[in-house]
Amino acid sequence: MRDQQISPELLAWYDKNARDLPWRIAPDKSKAGIRPDPYHVWLSEIMLQQTTVAAVKSYYVKFLHLWPDVHALADAIDADVMAQWAGLGYYARARNLLKCARVVSGDLAGVFPNDYKSLLTLPGIGPYTAAAISSIAFNQMETVVDGNVERVMARIFNIEKPLPASKPDLAKLAQTQTPRQRAGDYAQALMDLGATICTPKSPACNTCPITQHCAAQAAGTAASLPKRTPKPPKPHRKGIAYVVQRSDGAWLLEQRPDKGLLGGMLGWPCTDWGDSVMPCPPLETDWLKSPETVRHTFTHFHLELEIHIAKVGHNAVPETGHFVEKNAFDSSVLPTVMRKAHSIAMKAMQQD
Repeated sequence: MRDQQISPELLAWYDKNARDLPWRIAPDKSKAGIRPDPYHVWLSEIMLQQTTVAAVKSYYVKFLHLWPDVHALADAIDADVMAQWAGLGYYARARNLLKCARVVSGDLAGVFPNDYKSLLTLPGIGPYTAAAISSIAFNQMETVVDGNVERVMARIFNIEKPLPASKPDLAKLAQTQTPRQRAGDYAQALMDLGATICTPKSPACNTCPITQHCAAQAAGTAASLPKRTPKPPKPHRKGIAYVVQRSDGAWLLEQRPDKGLLGGMLGWPCTDWGDSVMPCPPLETDWLKSPETVRHTFTHFHLELEIHIAKVGHNAVPETGHFVEKNAFDSSVLPTVMRKAHSIAMKAMQQD
């Protein structure tokens, strides 16, 4: 089984069934030697880290409209980029996006390296992203391994060992299948197969172009693979968000520290998020506690935020944060958890 190659059937299927994605070159153009812009590939791959294709599409189009090349992005104002990233999550990616753009623009004359090792030296580019850029943008023979690829390999080779312990084995198996020709198309074909046919639940084995190579299909175990070691439960943390509106309509916001969760993003003044809550209001006033709380899940924990609301006079001076004028405030640029807090606060203010 391990000597068989899935790439011929998979590429033939991809040529007819490739997803139409805004950052992708169609298979017929790729076969003719036309390569996608490395900037487009890099931007899409950074956005796609731990995020769905459906969620990324509109952000990618918006970013490309605002910053059509790496020089434009390198010259962008940090706050503008962070604002446009709002809602996409994992904000360290946006900070690294800017760092990488400035290195490529300033040190490399706007030219992305075409090989895996050189790409790894750039900010925010790890093994997966380096392999994706070098294979898709430059057709280098690199093996791209994401969750979709791991799932396909676990089923093709009927690997019972659970994730994450099986990750190195699955990566090695994936490497045995990477073809010398059309490596970029093959990588995208595997991703498409995992996203549309070899799905986590109820895989469509009857329409799979490589089912004849699938040991798990033959053994009747495809739907149960890959197995996973149970994750420990996520801890619960608490906090308070202080939502303040001035009498002229301005809102009190603060910029979070560059390092840490939601780094560099605008949000409401908050307490620390932990096992217990120590109030630290940004100014002295009469606070209204909303009966509704924000519940939000981050990668490593669940968060419950109390929402404390206040309306203050025009001369109010906060101890932290700054007021943003009403006509300059746009809740859509806030990260998701802060938008939830704003929605609850608005509801409470209207009822008050």
